[in-house]
Parts: sequence; structure tokens; C-alpha cells
Amino acid sequence: MSRKQELLKRHRRNKRMALLVALVVLILVGLLIAWWLPFILAVLGWVAHEAWFSDHLFYSPRDDYQYQFPTGHELAGVALQGDVLACDHSRVLTGDDTVVLALSIKRSWLGCFLDPCIELSAGSLHDRQAFERGVDGLRYLNLTGFHAALNEGSLRVRGRYCSIEGQPRLWAFRQDDARRQRVMVIAPHADDAELAAFGLYSEADESWIVTLTAGEIEAEHYQRMGMSPAEAARTKGRLRAWDSIVVPRWAGVPESRCVQLGYFCLQLPAMQAAPDQPIASREADLADTRVFRQFNTMPLPGDVDGAPTWHNLIADLRAVILHAKPQVLVMPHATIDPHPDHVCSQAAVLEALDGLAWQPSVVLGYANHLHDNDRWPMGDAKTGVSLPPVFDASQPLVPYSIELGEEQQRDKAMALGMMHDLLPPPPLKRRVRRWLQQRLASRRWPAEGENEFFRKAVRRHELFWRREL
Repeated sequence: MSRKQELLKRHRRNKRMALLVALVVLILVGLLIAWWLPFILAVLGWVAHEAWFSDHLFYSPRDDYQYQFPTGHELAGVALQGDVLACDHSRVLTGDDTVVLALSIKRSWLGCFLDPCIELSAGSLHDRQAFERGVDGLRYLNLTGFHAALNEGSLRVRGRYCSIEGQPRLWAFRQDDARRQRVMVIAPHADDAELAAFGLYSEADESWIVTLTAGEIEAEHYQRMGMSPAEAARTKGRLRAWDSIVVPRWAGVPESRCVQLGYFCLQLPAMQAAPDQPIASREADLADTRVFRQFNTMPLPGDVDGAPTWHNLIADLRAVILHAKPQVLVMPHATIDPHPDHVCSQAAVLEALDGLAWQPSVVLGYANHLHDNDRWPMGDAKTGVSLPPVFDASQPLVPYSIELGEEQQRDKAMALGMMHDLLPPPPLKRRVRRWLQQRLASRRWPAEGENEFFRKAVRRHELFWRREL
């Protein structure tokens, strides 16, 4: 069982215990006070839960995030003078710098019910980065793009529904611009490349998108159209395979540089465990990857037999990497992103690179899912992306972030809107919860789409974790 599954299991167990205690209390209230009162209290309790306490947060908001950045990147002479961040250092920051600010944040009483955030402003530049309700600990803001204000000492930092305690710390990471290189994005599923790196690959000198699976499972939306479960899964897989080839054209990436490997969703762990054994789709009644490769222009080693094996996956990845010769490889970060297909995608790429004649110079890891917090990046669409919760200071992490302008954010939202998997409406319970949170907790969702990823992914920043090979 993965850590994510263990956390969910513990969360559900605690929730059942809380419901049991609440039921006992309501019964006692009905017996001792009035028979009708428990019904009113139950409705009010449910509304309060949906509005304020339904976030999946598997840690205490009072826990400090624990980052240990490499030495040599911290800037001295940083202090808050009122609400202005003063920077008395000799280094001149540029647009190539990824800048991180550590602050100790304490919520106000309203910050238990409304999302606490730090507001950043300098001239016409404004940003807002939100944190957990009830926050009381060390957090890390992304100041990438505010380099001019930091050089001038004119950046204003203010808490909303929270206060800032103690003195801040500031780090700047200067790295080569990945957009001026040949980039390959590894996507476990269609839409992962767009969620994590649309801004990056749309501006790169040359981009390649390699999607590992067809993402065919959980096709209930298509079953409602009258298809059998297997037909619905195959239709969904074909649509997502089409998306993986066609949607990058919106960013100027030709279909000749988009490759769909056609393996089956959530079957990569089983393939890795038995590298020679074909692992069929869970729902599509298929054991041939070629069904989902029909839109490829590039031949692959796995086309010979279409067998969904780990060995074929490694051979396909080797062939694509040797053909494209990427300088920057963008793929899921296995220790931050717990999705099993994302973890196995990273493992497959690293195995494919072992002993390969071509080696990229840089790997950028991304996280579209987290172990501990299903809402990250917190806050509204089009705001900044703060650093995610990390509680293992021994994990070496070097952030690399780029800034997306309004037009890029709009194009990214439109690209996500073309992805078939993000189009079905959310279930009724989630829509009711969202309505309650809009009315009672001042949360907002973007007009571009109902899926949660339109809020989470269409942001002022894209954030990666960089390491050399």
C-alpha cells in the first residue's frame, strides 16, 4: 500500500469515528432536549463540514514545511521593514532566477474559515499565494518574476487572514533557461504535460511530448452514452490518445514530435513487477498497445508485437530519446507525486537512460498530485504557486520556476479545455460543496472549466524540481 493510500485509509477511519461520536451526541440531544433538534444540528454540521472542513489535508496546518536547500543560494541582509521586504545584498536578481521566500505565518481567527494568504505587490505587479486554513508555521512563497522589485527594495508583503512572524529568509537559484533548449516532456497520461509544463514546452526552442498510457479507465461518462464498459474504455483511450497528439499543436508542437506509447492506465506497476509478462488493460478488454498508437507518425520497437510489457516500454523510451536527443527531460517527481503511474514513469525513464548513448543534461521533476494535500496549489486560478508541503529535510530539492503571462495562462486553460478527460461535469456532491464554499468560505473557481485542474494548473508559475544527471 502506498503512503497516499495509507493516509486516505487513516483519514476515513478517523472520519468514521467522528461521525459515530456525532451520532451519539445527536441521540442524547434528542432524548434530553427536543426530538427535532438533532435534525437541525445534523444539517448545520453537514453544511459546516462541506464549507470549511472537507479539504483532504493529511498533516497539521501547524506543521512547519521542511526544506533544506543547497548551500550558496541564500541571500543575506533580508528583512521586513513594516510590510516592505528590504534586500541588502550585492547580487542583482534577474528574470532567470527562481526566488523563494520563507515566512513564518500565523492565521487569524478568520484564517480558520477563510483561506489565509500572503499578498505581494510592486507597482502594477500583484500576486496572492494561499495556504492551509489554520496555518501556523513555516511556509515558502514563490517570488519568481518579482526580481526588479526585490532589487529596488519595493516589494510589499502583507498577510490576509494571517500575520507574519519573525524575520524572512530568501533564496535565489540561477539556472540556464530550459526554454532555450530542446525539451522532452514525459506524460504518464494525456493532459499531464499540459497541467505541469504547457508554459515551458510552448516556449521551448524545440519540444517533444511522450505520453506513456492511453488513460482508458474510469470511463463511466462514456457508458452513459450507451456503450458497454469495454467499449467505453476503448473510446476514452482513443480520445485521450488523440488528445496527446493533437492538443500540443495549440502550443506549436507538430504531431511529428508527439508520441503516444499506448500502454494501459494503472498497469505500469504490474508491468514493472513482471517485465516479460504482457499486462492487459483493466477495463478495455485489450492486450495490444497498437490500438492506441494509430495517430503516431514515428515507428516504435513495441509496434512489432504490441505487447504491453515493461521491456517494450523501455525499448520504446530508448528509441524516442535517441531520436529526439533532448537536452532537458521533464518528468514526474516520484517522491513528491505519489500517483503509481507517475512513480513508474520516472523509474522507466531512468532505466531507459541507463547506458544510453544520449544523456540529457538536466532533469526537471513535476508534481500534479501530492501525498498530503489534494488542494495544492492552494488558492485561486491565475495566482502564484507556492512550494508544496514537504516534511523530509533530507530530500535534496532545487526549485526551478518560470513565470506565465496572462496570454500564456489563457492558452494553457484553452489547452486543458480540449482534453476530453477534463470535460465531464463533477458529481453532484462536489458541485454542492463548491456552491457552499463559494457562499460561506469565499472560494472562487475559474470560468474556463469545472474540473479542479483548471484552478490548480492555470497559474502565474510553473514549478519544477531540478537535478543534474
